[in-house]
Amino acid sequence: MTSKQRVVVIGGGLAGLRLAARLAGGAAVTVLGEEQHVPYNRVLLAEVLAGRYAPEVAALPAAGPALRRGVRAVRVDRADRTVHCDDGAALAYDTLVLATGSNPVLPPLRGLFEPEGRELPDGVHAFRTMDDCLALSQAVRPGVRAVVIGGGLLGVSAARALAARGAQVVLAQQAARLMERQLDAEASALLHAHLTGLGVEIHTECRVRGLTTSPAAPGRGAQGHRTVSGVELADGYRLDADLVVLACGVRPRTGLAQAAGLDVRKGIVVDDRLRTSDPRIHAIGDCAEHDGQVYGLAGAALEQADVLADVLNGADAAYSGTRALTRLTLTTPGGAGTGPFDLACFGETTPRPGDDVVRFADATRRTYRTVVLRDDRLVGGVLLGELSTVGAVARTWEGDEAPLDLFHLLTDDGGH
Repeated sequence: MTSKQRVVVIGGGLAGLRLAARLAGGAAVTVLGEEQHVPYNRVLLAEVLAGRYAPEVAALPAAGPALRRGVRAVRVDRADRTVHCDDGAALAYDTLVLATGSNPVLPPLRGLFEPEGRELPDGVHAFRTMDDCLALSQAVRPGVRAVVIGGGLLGVSAARALAARGAQVVLAQQAARLMERQLDAEASALLHAHLTGLGVEIHTECRVRGLTTSPAAPGRGAQGHRTVSGVELADGYRLDADLVVLACGVRPRTGLAQAAGLDVRKGIVVDDRLRTSDPRIHAIGDCAEHDGQVYGLAGAALEQADVLADVLNGADAAYSGTRALTRLTLTTPGGAGTGPFDLACFGETTPRPGDDVVRFADATRRTYRTVVLRDDRLVGGVLLGELSTVGAVARTWEGDEAPLDLFHLLTDDGGH
């Protein structure tokens, strides 16, 4: 690739900025970031909401002049190789990279939107962007009644953060247990107990039917605007609520790609060189689907950005998938007495016929470790509790090695 190549990246998150940094000096790179904020690490939003970090701590390294903040791409003209923006600009490209990320899933709840309207009631928030985080931070206060809808990783993070700020938190989860995609029943029960110890009231197998609202208080928003007052459950029970957080998952942002006629399934379909169905357009991060999988994880986004940088720089590079480890640290601000509680899950946590499963549980120390072995290789596992051993386990898994001393690997807590 020569310096005359024009690379336009749509998306100013982790993936887009990582790619721009790797291409710096080798191409004329422009990054379009829709948000006005300085780019930030979305993984840290729960820590910002909990009050552990100031918003600026979540900022990503400066992107320099390549980044145009507050600019939204509205159309891709593949014939002219041009990106049209909401500020009227038209940017020509030789290579286009879609790093558009994902949108929060808004569930079909009665009362969420007015007929023909798309504005959420006051007090109802998604939890995906820095604006969402700052709006929640402004609204939360000790004693406020908050209902979190969704008991996956995002919902658990939001519930813990709101509880740390003194809110009365209810977590409503439709499935039979928390984080059912990552955790087995025993691990989920430990997580349930930990959150309960922080004051979070948890309802599983609980389907939310709708929201109740009241007219906004005088001086708040436009006349006739609504404020949330409660959450209605399918069994007829009603939860009072001053705040409602929608943590029902995310969906890849594929609208631009679809409108441009690219191949889209769950995400924007890419090959091993991260090319879409148009070889001049690539996709990386949460919006990309490789080999049938959309990762939605920071580690995969960064790995894809690195591979694509090598591809665009002329290297014979290929992306073969990411071995992603999900980790969540549930600290207990203010010394509530339950101590730190780490969660890590990786690889295939559900064994196949013929796999071996090794499990260690210590109720006194609130630790739980289960790993899946296939042909003496570590293929996945779940670790909960005070974890100093995650790094060693992850290295063994990523290296596809046979553990030399599995018992020591899983029980060594650095001398604790």
